[in-house]
Amino acid sequence: MATTQVEREAPAPDEPGRPPTALIRDALRSNVRQYGMIAALAVIVVLFEIWTDGILLRPLNVTNLVQQNGYILILAIGMVIVIIAGHIDLSVGSIAAFVGALSAVLMINNDMPWPLAVALCLLLGAAIGAWQGFWIAYVGIPSFIVTLAGMLLFRGATQYLLEGQSIAPFPRGFQQISSGFLPELGENAVYHWPTVILGVVAIVAALGFEVRRRRAQAQYGFDVPPVAWFALKCLVIVLAIGSFTLVLASYQGIPVVGIILAVMLVVYAFVMRTTIIGRHVYAVGGNGPAAELSGVKNKRVTFLVFVNMGLLSALAGLVFAARLNAGTPQAGINFELEAIAAAFIGGASASGGVGTVLGAVIGGLVLGVLNNGMSILGIGTDVQQIIKGLVLLAAVGFDVYNKRRGGS
Repeated sequence: MATTQVEREAPAPDEPGRPPTALIRDALRSNVRQYGMIAALAVIVVLFEIWTDGILLRPLNVTNLVQQNGYILILAIGMVIVIIAGHIDLSVGSIAAFVGALSAVLMINNDMPWPLAVALCLLLGAAIGAWQGFWIAYVGIPSFIVTLAGMLLFRGATQYLLEGQSIAPFPRGFQQISSGFLPELGENAVYHWPTVILGVVAIVAALGFEVRRRRAQAQYGFDVPPVAWFALKCLVIVLAIGSFTLVLASYQGIPVVGIILAVMLVVYAFVMRTTIIGRHVYAVGGNGPAAELSGVKNKRVTFLVFVNMGLLSALAGLVFAARLNAGTPQAGINFELEAIAAAFIGGASASGGVGTVLGAVIGGLVLGVLNNGMSILGIGTDVQQIIKGLVLLAAVGFDVYNKRRGGS
């Protein structure tokens, strides 16, 4: 019988007298994919920082990394939830292109106020997700087939809507979604203080979460790593968030799309880790029949997963259109492949029931740093595609190896 992620990651009951090294080893094993990808991201960043003579981590380039990969990270968050539920979505790139095209028609050709156009486009994305979710959840057509049809349908609809031509430019306010920054407080400051303040808040929140998690583990009798290991983990968190914050604050501060991503990461991580619907998504993907026998409404959960994916596809389409400053028929090409790759590189399992929102974001950052670093080095797109394909294959192969070693 398949197990859910919660069951797979639950530590063994406390055994008195166990040495600290055993506790640390067990903690690493239970989070091998998450820690492994964080370590891989750190290694990739260090290597490209050296190879590019320090260009990679310059404030301007870090800001560009966030803005260039914002829409892929948005899609990756939605895609990992779809994959956890045991499905796949091949239509996200075409939906993003269609929504971006519609936003251009509404704002540029019909002079609709951009906030209203954004709201309508997001509602349309949710409606498209509901349409696809209906066929998958209630009719029983495999998600691969339904979303493949959606990929073709909305790609054609984009071409039809734009008549093969790009439409530009967007209103200035809409462009700020992708290219804008959090406003500064005061003038001539060395650092962008709103960004510094948000960074401090993020550090406090992350440390608070780790402390509560440790207390909960001790309360329920789970193994708790030694205090020294916990302190080291907290120090790494402080250094990572603090360094990233100072890099952004030394330029123009955190981009608007960065704020959107941060809010999404917190909200979706909370939903998937602590709420009933999040646990139900894991249950449906881990073992659908058993989940249904336990009272989980599988069809409803699947339906909502695709509604959410449609909504995030629309948001990604708007972010990309704002960055490009045009609605174009060529938008969204290969977005679905990038999102799927980010989810799998970040630890999602092709069999469903396993994965995290944070892991998907880390996987997306791995791809983003690879793209950016190789571009700085002048490596051609052909070689870039080969390397990304090998990274994806290695990540999935690592997952299969761990499953076989663990006997699951």
